[in-house]
Formats: sequence, structure tokens, C-alpha cells
Amino acid sequence: MLLPTRSQIRPGARVRIVLKQDQSTGKLTEGIVKDILTSSPAHPHGIKVRLMDGQVGRVQEIVE
Repeated sequence: MLLPTRSQIRPGARVRIVLKQDQSTGKLTEGIVKDILTSSPAHPHGIKVRLMDGQVGRVQEIVE
């Protein structure tokens, strides 16, 4: 599965992220992007974002 690049992620977008504590299980958390924290255009583990509720994780997929 290809991970979304930074240019595909916008504040206000609904995404599914993996939280640090869920990396071993792969459990995804859905939310709305507040801030994009990764400055590089791509990252092998996903672009790091902060959700509206304050949770921080790496984007695994964008919810259409």
C-alpha cells in the first residue's frame, strides 16, 4: 500500500493515522487533520500530523 505524500494531505482532511502506541498492532485512528508536522515531501512510515483532538500519528490513508 502506498502512503499519501505531504502534498496530498491538507488541514481539514479526514484521515486514518497510526498512533505511536499502536504501531505494533497497526490499529488505525480516524480524525481530521489540524497540522502537518512532517516538513519533507514523503516519509517511509507516513507523514506525521496532529488531529483536531490533539492526537499525533502518521497518516496511513486518506478517507474520501
